[in-house]
Amino acid sequence: MKIYTKTGDKGKTSLFGGTRVPKYHLRIEAYGTVDELNSYIGLIRDQKIDSHTHKILLTIQNELFTLGAMLATPPEKETLKSGKERLNINKINTNSITLLEVEIDKMNESLPPMTNFILPGGHTTVSFCHIARCICRRAERICTQLSDESSINEQIIVYLNRLSDYLFVLARKLTIDNQAQEIPWIPEKIK
Repeated sequence: MKIYTKTGDKGKTSLFGGTRVPKYHLRIEAYGTVDELNSYIGLIRDQKIDSHTHKILLTIQNELFTLGAMLATPPEKETLKSGKERLNINKINTNSITLLEVEIDKMNESLPPMTNFILPGGHTTVSFCHIARCICRRAERICTQLSDESSINEQIIVYLNRLSDYLFVLARKLTIDNQAQEIPWIPEKIK
């Protein structure tokens, strides 16, 4: 597979199915942001973390590639003339979302209750989780905007919403795992 094709040199790229669009197209922005998120999750996975979390993050990275492929396929190109689905892979579905919810609930069982917002930081791995969470929220916002303009699978937005929750809870878990300190946000009162 050749890495450079020169087909994007004039600021256009192809969606799955061949439709050419400008590189700033909202659909490109959506799956590009998901790709950015996936890279940060890889960075978290490269840290010193437990094997179970490592395995779950690898699953999430695979799911994000699937999600990106779903976003890269415009609705008018989802099926071939024969009626067969163009994107012949398992899609993001309720099982994908349930996995995140189960993992969130499992981690939450061992965490102290939250009484304040928490300032991001305390340990490099925790900070990476918060950066990934913010990118995930941005991806969710972009996908929500895209869904207003075009048809996208509704499970995409639900998955991104739940994934940002997972990343937040993972940051809290990794704070404890790394013996770091959660610093609550205490707003300064007006004097």
